[in-house]
Amino acid sequence: MGIYERQRTGKLVFLAISAIAIILFLLVSNSLVKELAKQERERMSIWASATERLAKADIDADVEFLLGIISQNNTIPVLVADSAYNIIEFRNFILPEKTDSEVQTFAELSEKNRDYLTARLRKGGGGRPLDELSRTDPHFIRVEIYYNAFQYIYYEDSILLRRLSLYPYVQLAVMIILALIIYLAVVYTKKAEQNRVWAGLSKETAHQLGTPISSLMAWNEYLISTDVAPEVTDEINKDVKRLSTIAERFSKIGSRPELQLEYLNETVERSLQYMKSRISGKVTINLNLSEDDHGVLLSDSLFEWVMENLTKNAVDAMGGEGCITITTGTEKEKVWIEVKDTGKGIHRKNFKNVFSPGFTTKKRGWGLGLTLVKRIIEDYHGGRIYVKESEIGKGTTFRIELPSA
Repeated sequence: MGIYERQRTGKLVFLAISAIAIILFLLVSNSLVKELAKQERERMSIWASATERLAKADIDADVEFLLGIISQNNTIPVLVADSAYNIIEFRNFILPEKTDSEVQTFAELSEKNRDYLTARLRKGGGGRPLDELSRTDPHFIRVEIYYNAFQYIYYEDSILLRRLSLYPYVQLAVMIILALIIYLAVVYTKKAEQNRVWAGLSKETAHQLGTPISSLMAWNEYLISTDVAPEVTDEINKDVKRLSTIAERFSKIGSRPELQLEYLNETVERSLQYMKSRISGKVTINLNLSEDDHGVLLSDSLFEWVMENLTKNAVDAMGGEGCITITTGTEKEKVWIEVKDTGKGIHRKNFKNVFSPGFTTKKRGWGLGLTLVKRIIEDYHGGRIYVKESEIGKGTTFRIELPSA
């Protein structure tokens, strides 16, 4: 199993464990909420029983005990009404208008408060007969005041229960936000570290190339002075210039390059000149360039590097034999380039992995070519590169999109 397969498996395992933990957390929390709701129903049953017994109490009944049970409810909102939805008593509701401390009965409330409580009762009952609701809805309890005369107690969940029922979801949202912040912080730190490594490695490479390039230039001048065949010194000079170009490219990685107005088709053709003389004669390169050559802000040397990398990758994917088709075009505010080969193709699961550092399907190589390509296109040119399509055994198409100048 490769490193990216292990990473993918690790992510799936992490997501599975997280999902299981969240489900367990919600189940436990909901269980606690249900238990509290059950206790409130039991308390209201006791409260209703005390109310019924108080209504039927004779002289010898322990009225103070019953009154004590009734007065202990200071958290659960309760309405007592007759069968016609006329409210007789209320308790523990937060009213829209402040009430005088001396107000004790429903009749003494302001009209706005009375309308508010009536609306709450009707909403809770949904307009159905209270006698029917007391048999089907646990929030309605029928109390017999005296023979064949009934009142109905309607109660709602307490503020504490409502808050607790929301608490698991609030905590879950906080956990997700916190996890997202941590994830973004880790990704940002990792990317910043990669940027420092890229910049340091690139500039050190450019620095190390500087000395042998200068030495080769001096030796070539010496060979020219010793009457060596011009075709030999000319080829050496071409390779020295090539090394100088490579050193210049590395020096630009890690710092913001200066972008200049270039014409896309012209730049694409120029970037392929070097590769055409250095790839197998069994590889055909077809150019389908748009008639309108749009201007683009480019770092010429870096963009040529991109095209060389994509072309070389295509040649490797085809095993040195096949056809590469390069197409350009425009679309709204952007221009695009597509590089299509007839190689072995890429599995869909690896469409994004091919741009990751170290990813390679070749026995030799560092797996950094496409990583550099992605960095040059997206970080330095504000564009986008991706695998447009690929089919195993038939080939792959890479697409580059750049903002039009």
